Amino acid sequence: MRKSAAPGVIGAEVSEVPVPEIGTGELLVEMKACGLCGTDIEKARGEYTAALPVLGHEAVGVVASVGESVVNIREGDRVFAHHHVPCQECYYCLHGNQTACKKFRSSNIHPGGFSEFFRVPQWNVSKGGVLSLPSFLGFEEASLIEPVGCCVRALDRCNVKEGDAVLVVGAGPIGILHSILLLSRGAKVMISEVSEPRLRFAEKSKAGYVIDARKQDVTREVSERTAGRGADIVIVASGSPKAVLQALKSIRMGGRICLFGVPAKGSVLDYDLSEVYNSEVSLVPSYGATDIDTTAALSLIVADSEKFRSVITHTFPISEFAKAVETTTSGAGMKVVITP
Repeated sequence: MRKSAAPGVIGAEVSEVPVPEIGTGELLVEMKACGLCGTDIEKARGEYTAALPVLGHEAVGVVASVGESVVNIREGDRVFAHHHVPCQECYYCLHGNQTACKKFRSSNIHPGGFSEFFRVPQWNVSKGGVLSLPSFLGFEEASLIEPVGCCVRALDRCNVKEGDAVLVVGAGPIGILHSILLLSRGAKVMISEVSEPRLRFAEKSKAGYVIDARKQDVTREVSERTAGRGADIVIVASGSPKAVLQALKSIRMGGRICLFGVPAKGSVLDYDLSEVYNSEVSLVPSYGATDIDTTAALSLIVADSEKFRSVITHTFPISEFAKAVETTTSGAGMKVVITP
């Protein structure tokens, strides 16, 4: 029996469950670290509808057992396992929309990344959903592969170029990761936030020009720093409709708004659509990451692991999962990582 955190009647609960049995083509992985994502909390609350409510998708670990017919992966290998893996053959995959693939959203690790051991299904293994980790990369840093990969995909979809003026709405862990990537691409970064601890963290980490949205007019600040035009790109690193409204007020004509943060079920936006039309603003949602994005993320993390590692402020064992959730939701920490 091994500890595992999973959705319960209210929120989430930690319980003892059997170690998963693996079959042909599958892997059993001993979890060493798994990042706690905002979507995990939404899943536990029943507010997330994009995919199955499996908790823990930023997991890395050591291969404990290898099923028959698995090649190029051995016991003892250090790995990152994709929870979602596309088929690469359907209409969506062939048109570059892999995250819309039915297989992508229905595939997952079992029982989830917040478990001392988890099973990687044959589908995930056979479709290239397992990345090998270099021996010198720490597991906690490696747990950032999935969220960094998601950010990479979002910036690629928005076609971020050197010199672009980019506003990041929300200085949580995802906002900071976006800032790190944007600065590395030569963008001029502005980042807004309402939480005092996160504002301080953004300033300390030099995440760009930090705007205190409680005291400053974000739209005016952006306008003054872009010769009155507005931001070329706005990354909405929050699921709040208010954050989307802030983006719409801060974008320039012809600009691109990336809807990255996951809105809670039932979220509604009240906005005059004629404004979007008249200004030719592009709304670009970005969901998930593929192996292309996570491979790029792994390379970026390896190249500057200390910078990415700085986003992680707390680690908790599975037994303290509730405390980890409280630390995240209260804003007391940035990126929280679960360990065995």
